[in-house]
Amino acid sequence: MGDKALIVTWIPQTEVLANEAIGCFFTHCGWNSTIESLCLGVPMVAMPQWTDQTTDAKLVEDVWKVGVRVNVREDGIVSGDEIERCIRQVMEGEEGIEMKRNAMKWKELAAEAVYEGGSSDKNIDEMVSKILGRCK
Repeated sequence: MGDKALIVTWIPQTEVLANEAIGCFFTHCGWNSTIESLCLGVPMVAMPQWTDQTTDAKLVEDVWKVGVRVNVREDGIVSGDEIERCIRQVMEGEEGIEMKRNAMKWKELAAEAVYEGGSSDKNIDEMVSKILGRCK
């Protein structure tokens, strides 16, 4: 495939999302995929299918402001034109720049949380202490 593409049998999604060539992530908005994208600073086009995915898509678009949600027609179909519109919205113009900026902000916040002394680091230490305290 030369220098423009690579064909592999399988690759972890986080490796794909971490690649600087990725401009946006078209996702069903499962929680793990959503968090991986958020933690890696990648804006999203959300196409939720069921259960928690609709809530996750709402967070992506309305709360974190790191993506858009596709509009589904009355017959349940999402048109190719709608997908293109959403990808362009995320990838181009001022709105796309703002989504990327927001995604990078969330990436930084996630990284800070897991560093030593960060909120996740402290919470894990506290949980382990409580568990060990009950084992005595």
